[in-house]
Amino acid sequence: MKKRYRDYLIVDGYNVINSWPKLKELSKTDLEASREELNTILSEYASFRGIYTIIVYDAYRIKSSDQRETEIGNLKVVYTKEKQTADAYIEKLIAQFGPKKHLNISVATDDMAEQQMILGKGGSRISTRELLIEVENSRVKIGKKTQNTNVSKNTLDSIIDKETWEKLEKIRKNSQ
Repeated sequence: MKKRYRDYLIVDGYNVINSWPKLKELSKTDLEASREELNTILSEYASFRGIYTIIVYDAYRIKSSDQRETEIGNLKVVYTKEKQTADAYIEKLIAQFGPKKHLNISVATDDMAEQQMILGKGGSRISTRELLIEVENSRVKIGKKTQNTNVSKNTLDSIIDKETWEKLEKIRKNSQ
């Protein structure tokens, strides 16, 4: 993490995939595509909200798996090592943050035991349904913001002064 953030969102990736209808349906035929879709959705959301987001996918049942991490901007995607659950990774991560009152750390999961641990360590929890609603609301705001952005044309008359424009117009008319 290069920049210091005040707000962090930690996401139990498979928990979200299995609770968001669109991703759950996609995961039945293409798990990799559902992960990529979640990564894209949360990357856009994190950028819009200005928060650092960590998505954790566990490799609990995958043999000979080493932990992998990729980081792009304010999104970090973690695949845990063999025999490590996302819950265990998130617990360890929350402990590393420690009791820092100047940070807002939220964890998106529907796992009740995980939610209790998060609350006990000073973080806050958000259900996967609440996260979906926040993401959808942010998408609406992003759409409105981009719709209201005035796109200026990069034309010659917008970058030169009036006198030069008139001279060029005169030359153009005389050459016809």
